[in-house]
Amino acid sequence: MDKILNHIVDRANAGSKMLVRLIDPDKFAPSTICEGFDFYFVGGSTASDTTAVVRAIHGACTTPVILFPGRPSQFTPEADALLFLTLMNSRDPRFLIDQQILSADAVATSGIESIPMGYILVDGGRESTTQRLTGAQPVSAQKPDEAVRLARTAMLLGKCLIYLEAGSGANQPVPQPVIRAVREAVDLPLIVGGGIREPQQMSDAFVAGADLVVIGNHFESHPEQIPLFLAANR
Repeated sequence: MDKILNHIVDRANAGSKMLVRLIDPDKFAPSTICEGFDFYFVGGSTASDTTAVVRAIHGACTTPVILFPGRPSQFTPEADALLFLTLMNSRDPRFLIDQQILSADAVATSGIESIPMGYILVDGGRESTTQRLTGAQPVSAQKPDEAVRLARTAMLLGKCLIYLEAGSGANQPVPQPVIRAVREAVDLPLIVGGGIREPQQMSDAFVAGADLVVIGNHFESHPEQIPLFLAANR
């Protein structure tokens, strides 16, 4: 039942660095799907139709597909797993529990592997779509202790993954001090995404303690650079 999560945990414990491509269904280009990534994440802040995208990825490669939903309507049981997330920065019950309640029946009856995750917005230098839609206040890039408190709270609530997110199209990625502080405080697989445009930024996140690095927006604009990032992570 926990095949995907156990795989992530085992690889993280072994020191493996995993590269993830995030697919926004509204910007999906089937011709850019390829082998080489450790996982595909599918989801977005506004998109709703994920089933066709999941089917297309499964038809083009063997890479596991994990839903990273922004709303219950994005759920499809055809994915390999689901990130059942809580937006830790939010004080709005819709994003702390209401959206999860709306999707709980469909998720539970589908039999899909559901992975509890603490999702933490970090200031990326511009207002992200998630911030705009939810009103959540991102963690200051200069205050790693704020991210640590949220990550520890997520861990104590039973989350299995922590995701530090600077936001799609962020001006800068999550800073190394923030990643490092969370890595030292929480013994869970750590995902980092947002604002990564160069292989060196990916490497910096890994060096600071990320187990998985997620790239989405940059590959939508520059799919020709996918081989460069894959090669840099070998």
